[in-house]
Amino acid sequence: MVVNQQALATLNVGFSAAYNKAFKAVTPKYQKIATVVPSNTGEQKYAWIGHFPTMREWIGERTIQNLAAYDYSIKNKEFEMTLSVKRTDLEDDQYGVYAPMMEAMGASAAQHPDKLLFSAMAAGFKELCYDGKPFFSEQHKNGGYSYSNKGTEKLSAESYQAARSQMMSILSDKGTPLGIVPDLLVVPPALEHTARLILKADQINGTTNVMKDTAEILVCPELAQDSKAWYLFATNLFLKPFVYQERKKYQFTSLVRPEDPNVFLKGEFLYGADGRSNVGYGFPQMAFGSTGQSEG
Repeated sequence: MVVNQQALATLNVGFSAAYNKAFKAVTPKYQKIATVVPSNTGEQKYAWIGHFPTMREWIGERTIQNLAAYDYSIKNKEFEMTLSVKRTDLEDDQYGVYAPMMEAMGASAAQHPDKLLFSAMAAGFKELCYDGKPFFSEQHKNGGYSYSNKGTEKLSAESYQAARSQMMSILSDKGTPLGIVPDLLVVPPALEHTARLILKADQINGTTNVMKDTAEILVCPELAQDSKAWYLFATNLFLKPFVYQERKKYQFTSLVRPEDPNVFLKGEFLYGADGRSNVGYGFPQMAFGSTGQSEG
């Protein structure tokens, strides 16, 4: 291959197409559990995130529901990946071996929000949400009403039913039911069999399984590091349990001009992807997490 601007431009189009094809072929999971919020600053504030507005009978004057001023914000982070292609490989017509790497880069970029989400999910037993408590905590409050969205029991039909009931019983700051109905059970690969028994089997231990199909199952390899923890979420309301904050979409870029330092000094053409985003915590009322460490 004669390495000139025309050949490099053609190669760049091919590599970009390989990246985009793989990017679009990925079906990410984060959109099931996280609300996508566009961001136009380095740090987005969510002072309103602790308030559940509720209807009341209109008697007399309107009752103004003031938004609680919580000091909760999510900072955007920069992410990148870069691959180098040697000039000598192009001269020797070895550029075909790089196409799969461009595809892998596209798939990795598309999957990166999932990695951010499930990392935040696993850290939710320690990382704080808007009320200053860990996202999964036994000490959350709605006004004068306390609630827990954390458990320690291993996944079973009984612990699933208890978690479901616990979420559906959470009250607003006015003491009225919030109407939360969980619809998604998230488990690591080690708990897939148990999750499918709970939600798909007709019977459990010879007894009719009344919990069958009360939630979908999402098995996540990204959670494999902790084989005991499991999670239950309500994803059918106005805001999902997590927030995926998107400042800059992931995009394919390249440095392939002869005057670029990497080309002139090292004889390497650079191809990469970058973006700005982050994941944060939404309403803990819509989530339940169990460490799975106790037998119950």
